[in-house]
Amino acid sequence: MNRLDDPPSLMKGRKPSFIGMNVLAQRGYFKDSTFINYLKYLLYWKEPEYAKYLKYPMCLYFLDLLQYEHFRREVVNSQCTKFIDDQQILLWQHYTRRRTRLLQTAAEQTQHANPQNNGIVQPKVP
Repeated sequence: MNRLDDPPSLMKGRKPSFIGMNVLAQRGYFKDSTFINYLKYLLYWKEPEYAKYLKYPMCLYFLDLLQYEHFRREVVNSQCTKFIDDQQILLWQHYTRRRTRLLQTAAEQTQHANPQNNGIVQPKVP
């Protein structure tokens, strides 16, 4: 079996997690020049015509980090990847809460501006 066929099966059915980087590192993928070349190849996802399809665009940041040998060596340490995973979850939680507050504020402002139609903007008829 080709070593490149294995990594996707590690993450099948999981939420996005950077613990998978630790598994790849422990299995030696980050020392394999073929896999490192594959990581370089994946940089095409940074192009806008591809990036717009990403569900988790933060992965591009980690793809950039994986281009550095020092980072690939550090993710062998499970404490390092656990810290990265925890920080990413905190970032998502912060972003989600902030976005919810912004949407609620916008909805309230719209409702206050147009109380007669419950915040629904009516189209203007010429």
